[in-house]
Amino acid sequence: MKKSTEIMEGRIEEEPPSTTAVRSDVEEEPPGRVALKNRSRFFGHVSKENWNDWKWHFRNRITTVDELTRYISLSAKDQEQIRLVTTKYPLSVTPYYFSLINFDDPDDPVRIQAIPCFKEIGLSGIGMDDPLDENGHSVVPGLVHRYPDRVLMVLTDICPMLCRHCTRKREWRNGQWVHNSDEINRMMDYIRQNKKVRDVVISGGDPLTLSTRRLEEVLAGLRQIEHVEIIRIGTRFPVVLPQRIDDELCSMLSKYGPIWVNTHFNHPREVTPEAAVACDKLLRAGIPVNNQSVLLRGVNDSVEIQTKLCHELLRIKVRPYYLFQCDEVRGTEHLRTPVETGIKIIEGLRGHTSGLAIPTFVVDLPQGGGKVPLQPNYVVLQTTEELLIRNYQGRLIHYRNPNISKSGPAKVGGNNGRRNGNVNQLAFPALASPSKVGVKVQQGSSAS
Repeated sequence: MKKSTEIMEGRIEEEPPSTTAVRSDVEEEPPGRVALKNRSRFFGHVSKENWNDWKWHFRNRITTVDELTRYISLSAKDQEQIRLVTTKYPLSVTPYYFSLINFDDPDDPVRIQAIPCFKEIGLSGIGMDDPLDENGHSVVPGLVHRYPDRVLMVLTDICPMLCRHCTRKREWRNGQWVHNSDEINRMMDYIRQNKKVRDVVISGGDPLTLSTRRLEEVLAGLRQIEHVEIIRIGTRFPVVLPQRIDDELCSMLSKYGPIWVNTHFNHPREVTPEAAVACDKLLRAGIPVNNQSVLLRGVNDSVEIQTKLCHELLRIKVRPYYLFQCDEVRGTEHLRTPVETGIKIIEGLRGHTSGLAIPTFVVDLPQGGGKVPLQPNYVVLQTTEELLIRNYQGRLIHYRNPNISKSGPAKVGGNNGRRNGNVNQLAFPALASPSKVGVKVQQGSSAS
């Protein structure tokens, strides 16, 4: 790996990013109003041309406590604690994202994600540096191969903002690096030789910190490998610095489809007009945009906030894809919620809004165990002949379970139409009558 010297078309020398975090719940002010007020208050001297230039934001990231105190008032104790945190977990916030923070609320959900919190080191004995064992599944430096048909390419550890809940927080202490051409070629060679790989996820850091030209070299190389069908790019730029999604980038990406972008909105206040424009540009270039949220304490750990977030995402044509349980990363324990919180959120969404607005709640298991979806349990009782199912209203409804042996469907390849003919059906005792399970069943097939 080499230190970052060519992050963009022009050269930008930056000190390593830094970090800061606090806690937050709910607030009412619309995102545009907060942002406009803060832009006028903190960045009124910045021209419109510079404000719309993503490289200006990148060069002017807030990365030190001294810079932070130019904008907001911090007690001597707060300054000392944040300095201590940033010796281990640096600070980096773009002016754009900084302007979204409601500084009248010490528990602002945007602030929690951006500004270091003393608990990052106070609870650092809990968790792991690499909970997903990405190092253990790295087949060559920067390339993780965990699932049979897809790989993860980590091109850089550089991000425009250092999110306090970052899964790869361990990389921050290594300074800023970008994998060089030789290292990328080794990744390409591995993919070329493994023909089962059909899906490549490009990640970081954030891969869009690379220049458009440099990113195109990677995409062009992947498109020369015949068995690579899908390319996905994981980026938080549409959220923390949407100005990066410019016409030049979208025009380049459109040449190498199918490309999917997975982005990372965590709170409805992040869905700003600028973010909407960025996502619209990607969509018009033929690039679908999915959202992967992380469930965070004090940020989005309620049905109300998740509902609003998912509705706002659909409004800007972004599909809610995953809601991740926050990984067991060292330095993030104060942001993690019980798993039951995520399950209750999904239960609160199901039936109360469109299925299109409901992400899949997943836990990414430690030791490289992979993603496992977790859902509310709607099956109350089950036999080989019927199920008793609870719907979103809490009503219990009998559902007849088709019996293959009795109905005798046409066989397909000798497997009774099943993909795997030797699947054993679980044996359950006969369903107890509703009265025996304490349920009053109305006439018909449902109970309340």
